[in-house]
Amino acid sequence: MSLFCVFLNLLYNNYMDYKVINLKINSPSVDEAIANLDIEIDICKLSNVKVLKVIHGYGSHGTGGAICIAVRKFLKTLIKQKKIKDMLFGNEWDLSNKKCFDLLENLKDCYKDEDLNKLNPGITIVVL
Repeated sequence: MSLFCVFLNLLYNNYMDYKVINLKINSPSVDEAIANLDIEIDICKLSNVKVLKVIHGYGSHGTGGAICIAVRKFLKTLIKQKKIKDMLFGNEWDLSNKKCFDLLENLKDCYKDEDLNKLNPGITIVVL
């Protein structure tokens, strides 16, 4: 991604609390998906985005959910490194979940998310 693209992203997303990235676009390899996610996390942090919804799928096409597994493993590493604050799996993205409810209390933009309360295993919520 060029520096100009990063600048535009910062300019236009400076007031967003919430952003979505779809790692399934163009059917990337696991390594490409993780590299894209790592870059997107950096951009979101620079843009003051508080929550990143990652669409990674769950292996419904018989591939075993390799990207899903790799994303969650990668995010666990980032939590240990304190690069991100937390994550919620798709089945935790539900108002009956205390961690989700507490997060949404401060981030009203997230209430509009189409996967909220759907228990979608193909997403992970990243708290930045």
